[in-house]
Amino acid sequence: MNVFVFDIETIPDTVSGRRIYDLQDLDDDQVAQAMFAMQRAKSGHNFLPHYLHRIVAISLVWRFQDRLKIWSLGETSADEAELIQRFFHGIDEYRPTLVSWNGSGFDLPVLHYRSLLHRITAAGYWQTGEDDPSYRWNNYLNRYHERHTDLMDVLAAYQPRANAPLNAVATLLGLPGKMGMDGGQVWPHFQRGDVKSIRDYCETDVLNTYLVYLHHQHLRGQLTDAAWQQETDLVANTLADSDQPHWQQFLDAWHRT
Repeated sequence: MNVFVFDIETIPDTVSGRRIYDLQDLDDDQVAQAMFAMQRAKSGHNFLPHYLHRIVAISLVWRFQDRLKIWSLGETSADEAELIQRFFHGIDEYRPTLVSWNGSGFDLPVLHYRSLLHRITAAGYWQTGEDDPSYRWNNYLNRYHERHTDLMDVLAAYQPRANAPLNAVATLLGLPGKMGMDGGQVWPHFQRGDVKSIRDYCETDVLNTYLVYLHHQHLRGQLTDAAWQQETDLVANTLADSDQPHWQQFLDAWHRT
């Protein structure tokens, strides 16, 4: 198995918002509130367009050979460009299967726009067969290819009306689900300088996604009962060996369910 399960957390891109909406005299919080207000007037909700999201955390579960690693890219002080370059460098180097929950609908489009902004190079990710024929029928960009598996999309049989939130599906399967905060609280936490809590939250989301992926692989016949149990035990043992409080909380919640 060579799998990258990924998730991102974002805040309003106040620099671009200030420039696009001519809000030069406002501070970051005022710009963000103005952006939210304009979005509410337009669509009835606060969710900003993809190109106005700034990435503050990228978390991964990497399952490779006998290795399982769960972490967030870079240090808490790393800037957005570094996080994105690290993400695509890992894809270029290891050519993994990418797994996400709504990655096609949110995470990847945001990564595309932000990569343009920062002039990131991601040749392996954008490969569609011109240089490597094996990518012609299985690449990261095609919705129906497995090199990127968007679990939300796949489980809904590519029907938007059948989409389900990660928290609901994780809870359905007896997993902890969302812990610590939700996406709407990322901006206030960032304003307080609490990037660590954002990263912890992103990591628990990405681990829920990985555990749902294991169920999906069992459903597809790619994991036997015994193999599924072995993979699940590996996750539990990895968390038990960690001294990070959010992993102990995750493990306790998992045991209770």
